[in-house]
Amino acid sequence: MLNIDHCTFSYKRSGKPTIDDFSLSINEGGVYGLLGSNGAGKTTLLYLICGLLTPADGSITLDGVSTRRRLPQTMKDIFIVAEETQLPAITLKDYVRINSTFYPNFSQEDMTSHLNLFDMDADIRLDKISMGQKKKVALAFAMACNTKLLLMDEPTNGLDIPGKSSFRKFVASSMTDEKTFIISTHQVRDVGQILDHVVIVNNRRVLLDKTVSEIQEKLRFLQSEDPAIIRKALYSVSTLGGNSLVIPNDNGADSEINYELLFEYAVADPESLRNALS
Repeated sequence: MLNIDHCTFSYKRSGKPTIDDFSLSINEGGVYGLLGSNGAGKTTLLYLICGLLTPADGSITLDGVSTRRRLPQTMKDIFIVAEETQLPAITLKDYVRINSTFYPNFSQEDMTSHLNLFDMDADIRLDKISMGQKKKVALAFAMACNTKLLLMDEPTNGLDIPGKSSFRKFVASSMTDEKTFIISTHQVRDVGQILDHVVIVNNRRVLLDKTVSEIQEKLRFLQSEDPAIIRKALYSVSTLGGNSLVIPNDNGADSEINYELLFEYAVADPESLRNALS
């Protein structure tokens, strides 16, 4: 569905590229976690995908059409929720009335449902609410647009604990085979439960591009002080609670992914991780 082909982008003509010869394919349907540290180029990549930035080299296409052209038939299928939420000084009803016309699949019923899930009133002025409430409004509207591709940059930043829980619930409830969500975050604990595909980027490279089921099939994540288990570890980190380990999943046991440990493993020894998942 979405194809990023050898893209390079730099904010300064003579500067170091933020994205360098970057390639990635995204299939239709699913929740993709785009994981990386601050400065890894995640935000830049999202803005390139939706055509707000233009690559110096390479191309990005949605269903074969270049997103840099920002054609109406393409833009109606893409929505981006930026990390910093900026909303105009109007009522929410006016905001919905003005902006929903650009998205033919917008559902007022979905909008109301999402606002209720966030415990938000529909009768509000957008310049009279907190930053956290603005984030909730932006997410509710984005989900109600029912676009084919929804990009979210650090969507849980600014949300309180109930808000983060509600976010996970309405992402899970809104998924269909025709929708694809890309969630860029370094706060993976907030979204790990809803991911079904993981993309890890670092130093302008893709270190990992696998489904959650592929990772769980090959790897186990556990804590142990057992020397025999530690010797089997592909990657280990000493913690106050013992050793956090990544070991081969030789017996097909169910294992919840420790995304922070997975990210550290990918950065420390990407070749070992690729071999373990091959």
